[in-house]
Amino acid sequence: MTPPPPEPASRVHRFGPAQRWVHRTTSWLVLLCVATAACLYVPQLSELVGRRRLVVTVHEWSGLLVPVPLLLGLASRELRVDLTRLNRFGPHDRRWLRAVRRRDHRASARPAGKFNAGQKLYASWIAGALLVMLGTGLLMWFTSLAPLVVRTGATFVHDWLALAIGIVLAGHLAMAYADPEARRGMRTGSVDPHWARTEHRLWQPEEGRPPPPSRAGDRPPAESGT
Repeated sequence: MTPPPPEPASRVHRFGPAQRWVHRTTSWLVLLCVATAACLYVPQLSELVGRRRLVVTVHEWSGLLVPVPLLLGLASRELRVDLTRLNRFGPHDRRWLRAVRRRDHRASARPAGKFNAGQKLYASWIAGALLVMLGTGLLMWFTSLAPLVVRTGATFVHDWLALAIGIVLAGHLAMAYADPEARRGMRTGSVDPHWARTEHRLWQPEEGRPPPPSRAGDRPPAESGT
């Protein structure tokens, strides 16, 4: 087989194979969970699809497998570094959120490292939500694990949190659709340097060289956080 062509020298490396594989695999598993859940709870879809027992089985196993890609991806140092970045929230992130609240769309008002504050909040929220979904789903699946009152509460939390996840995922997909270069970075692993210095001007690529400054003398500092 012919190897893929190397990345053009003018593009900036953003994600390696491990990050892209984990993101893609987890995304498909989560979307499969959402689709099967809709088939279980929306009467029109239930009638259209049928075979409820099969839909339940696919929903259970896809939910159980959601954490697996990330656990396997932890073998990648590059992925572990990105998880550390996502877990750090610094002064520039608070400034980014203030600009969003004021609806200030200027790039200078929204400083960001490799991940902006919105991406960090989304990653934290979806990770916590999926863990809760996994725990409540196991209580619903293995009925002998807890008494009826606990299983009833788990069902309530599972159902309403599933709705919240569907809404948040829709927002995530809408924002990704509005940013073609971000999608290209996740798909191919590299991004345009101008996009990098505009949208993530505090980010230093792996090569140790920050993206070129947007104007003379405007060299961004290294990303930091607490």
